Amino acid sequence: MSRFHKKPVAVLIAGPTASGKTALSIQLAKELDAWVVNADSMQIYSDLHILSARPSAEEESQAPHYLFGHVASEQPYSVMNWLTELEEVLCKARDEDRPLVVVGGTGLYFKSALEGLSLLPEIPQDVREYWRAYAQTATSEELYGMLEARDAVMAERLHPSDTQRIVRALEVMEGTSKSLSHWQHERSKPVLDECEVMGVVLSPDRKVLHERIHRRFDLMVEHGAVKEACTLWERGLDPKLQVMKAIGVKQLAEASLGLTSMEWAIDKAKTETRRYAKRQSTFFRGQLAHWSNLDPLDATAVATFVNSVRSKFAEF
Repeated sequence: MSRFHKKPVAVLIAGPTASGKTALSIQLAKELDAWVVNADSMQIYSDLHILSARPSAEEESQAPHYLFGHVASEQPYSVMNWLTELEEVLCKARDEDRPLVVVGGTGLYFKSALEGLSLLPEIPQDVREYWRAYAQTATSEELYGMLEARDAVMAERLHPSDTQRIVRALEVMEGTSKSLSHWQHERSKPVLDECEVMGVVLSPDRKVLHERIHRRFDLMVEHGAVKEACTLWERGLDPKLQVMKAIGVKQLAEASLGLTSMEWAIDKAKTETRRYAKRQSTFFRGQLAHWSNLDPLDATAVATFVNSVRSKFAEF
């Protein structure tokens, strides 16, 4: 008996960078006559095509793609922005009776789509700066004492040495006059229902994944990654912007300016990408543990999964 109570609307594909998500998303989109929707926080940027490993024009031509490369580099963009846009695409897809294949490596996007997002308001910049400056000179005991005096509920939940979360709790209390515990219960409505989706995490062998990361970055460099990085760098954008934190931007731009060697920059970017892939996998194991796991390089397993998806959607 199907676990679905109503017609499934989406297949969710998560996985670390370079794990083969794009290929599987296009394969499924063609099987289901579906739309592909981006769930990667770097692939949203219009100026970050190569270094974010966005689908190529040829790949995008094989199925309708949404939320890829549609945000300007200097434009603030949050998880809530993505959820709003995902809901708009979902409503349009429902009207046209088209399923979605939501694909990306940003675990928080998937988790928020299924569980909602904390409605914590923006903390004033001066409040954030005050507490972060205070934390630079205060001991952990002093910080914890400040929290006990201002927010006993969060003080009970946090370890006295967890200074990062203590500072966050202090910022929230001062900036909103309410405990962080209050805001943790205030969440937006989920965009997707667990009973309407099939979720899969791509989990290739680590050694193979590292080889794919290295090979892909070399191809990025061959296809213009240095020029892309330099173009962004030369615009003098605020280094705190999300787009400027993309792996490879700083390393390749500085190498191009002669501040480091290109060989060092490429090796550094590859190392950072491996570390990022490890963080992604850790998140997926902890937060998406109930999703199926799939080795994308096992042709038989992939074929079985695709057939399973096709069967589930054909039941309705």
